[in-house]
Amino acid sequence: MTRKKRNGFVGGIEAGGTKFICGTGTCPDDLEQTEFPTGSRPDQVLAQATDWLAEQQERRGCLQGIGVGSFGPVDLHPDSPTYGFITSTPKSGWRHVDILGSVRQRFPAIPIGFDTDVNTAALGEYYWGNANGLDDFVYITIGTGIGAGGLSGGHLLHGLVHPEMGHMMLPRTSGDTFEGSCPYHGACWEGLCSGPAILKRTGIPSERLPEHHDAWETCAQYTANALTNIIYVLSPLRIVIGGSVRKGGPLGEDRFVRMIRERTRIVLRDYIASPLLRENIDNYIVPPVLGDRAGIAGAMALAQEALAGQLP
Repeated sequence: MTRKKRNGFVGGIEAGGTKFICGTGTCPDDLEQTEFPTGSRPDQVLAQATDWLAEQQERRGCLQGIGVGSFGPVDLHPDSPTYGFITSTPKSGWRHVDILGSVRQRFPAIPIGFDTDVNTAALGEYYWGNANGLDDFVYITIGTGIGAGGLSGGHLLHGLVHPEMGHMMLPRTSGDTFEGSCPYHGACWEGLCSGPAILKRTGIPSERLPEHHDAWETCAQYTANALTNIIYVLSPLRIVIGGSVRKGGPLGEDRFVRMIRERTRIVLRDYIASPLLRENIDNYIVPPVLGDRAGIAGAMALAQEALAGQLP
């Protein structure tokens, strides 16, 4: 499948669990953006986001499309009465919020694309980053939560609702009795390796966790277990790992990602006969080229696809 994209002047909203990022432009090279805390008052933050986009429209020119990538779970079925809603999120104040409807109300004549925040970031890396041109890949974010999206056969991963890979249950490492931090599942992948999980486990935020702390080894092992499941189930051509935890705090991104690669190869045990995994895993499990801009760049790509008629 060839994905369509125009180069119109568009707006984007990356609705994250910690902060909202809003941007306008045609691509990452001319992106202007702002950000503010997500908080627990959807009416206020959505008004702030749409006000900023309206101001940009007055200053920089007419917006031709808008893309919204949101934390979730969200309803992605256009024929559903709750299409565009955030649904069963544990985020305070945000359950059953019509995020897409709020944007449409402010911009009724503009095509608007809507998807998960991780699918949106995946789209950014597809057009401008480490998944450029790949029709089968997975993008993972390890941060406030853990989520995954991507393309399969050129289609963004949706299905029943959308992937919730961050909540897969993993085999526990020997001696690890940490109860986890997920309010739904306790010790799922997110409950073991997200930023809040690391803080709960160690009492130290990941950005300050000492490089020799055992928690880095534990997080790398659980992530390797999860990546192995993803490789077996989806057979992606590449895995891109984003999010704040992937930076590795004082350990550093390069060393943390290297730990994940090494442990993934061990867990796979050469079962998958591919040179990408056996000889070139450094180019198979990779950080995002766009870094922290993957989400907002992807929201712009989502807007470009809505403009091109690719999306509802």
